[in-house]
Amino acid sequence: MVRIRFLAIAVIGAACGGLAMAQESPPASGLREDVTFSSYPALARNSELLGRVFTPLTLAGIRRDLAQKGKTIGETSVDLAAEKFLVYVPATRPPQGYRLMVFVPPWQKAQLPQGWGPVLDQFGMIFVTAARSGNEEDIISRREPLALIAAQNVMAQYPIDSAQVYVGGMSGGARMALRLALAYPDLFHGALLNSGSDVIGTITEPLPSASLFRQFQTGTRLLYVTGDHDAANVESEMRSKRAMQDWCVSDVASIRMPFAGHDVAPPAILSRALQALLEPERPDPDRMAACRAAIETGIAGELAKADALIASGNRADAQKAVKNIDAKYGGLAAPRSIEIDTILTRIQP
Repeated sequence: MVRIRFLAIAVIGAACGGLAMAQESPPASGLREDVTFSSYPALARNSELLGRVFTPLTLAGIRRDLAQKGKTIGETSVDLAAEKFLVYVPATRPPQGYRLMVFVPPWQKAQLPQGWGPVLDQFGMIFVTAARSGNEEDIISRREPLALIAAQNVMAQYPIDSAQVYVGGMSGGARMALRLALAYPDLFHGALLNSGSDVIGTITEPLPSASLFRQFQTGTRLLYVTGDHDAANVESEMRSKRAMQDWCVSDVASIRMPFAGHDVAPPAILSRALQALLEPERPDPDRMAACRAAIETGIAGELAKADALIASGNRADAQKAVKNIDAKYGGLAAPRSIEIDTILTRIQP
């Protein structure tokens, strides 16, 4: 399961100040190791990131706690001068621009999985991954911003087709890729989930704002790639896909790795996976409208129950209700969930 340290994150207080020095050598094709980037993009800064990856009430609670201590949330959480990335660039650029895969690993070293280079060449896809971004690293202060920093710096340095930017990962990195795809559907248009996935609509996999979630529902292709002998992750994949259906996420596909366990996709499977990512399916408009309407009705009903509990003076049950709403619906229930929470914090127990 994804590990999040809600308050022990490096975004609190004074953040790392300076940017890394700009690269002196021009971007080149082939494998480049120990790459540094110079720009800390807006999408990776905490004023943007935290609002996308926390539920509204979680973030409001963090801000209240910090305000009581006279502290603030800093804008940056990593020092770019100290961060290293690996970039693989195909020799031939496609006419429409390169495709891009931002890869979140479960391991610490920035490396290209064995045999992936020729497949990336075939698809004209740049690959970028960060060092010290494995499962043991903090999610909020390192793994997520590092992936976003990688994406936007590569996009600034190379001619990238912005409609073909993807995020991928293996094992715990695949779970991270799903979190990033959910929070940033305006950047990532697909996710390669290799041997790892989660259920969305929970406190650890919260739904973003309504506008972002609509983009995720219709503009993000999810591709699950799991070994047929990887029983735990086959089960996780099934649960995740059921949740996607419940949340009206329309473009979901899967590929089984035969005779494989908890493994990185081999080149042949990667080739099939990348081809599938490039073939999105669009939802039926009427079915999508009906599914979204059902979710909106559910949210309205739960919020009305919370309002009724407040009106009856039942503060304790109202607090439980709004916390449950926040955990399940996340940004979809805002701003009304925040308004109810604010009312409850003003009511004396």
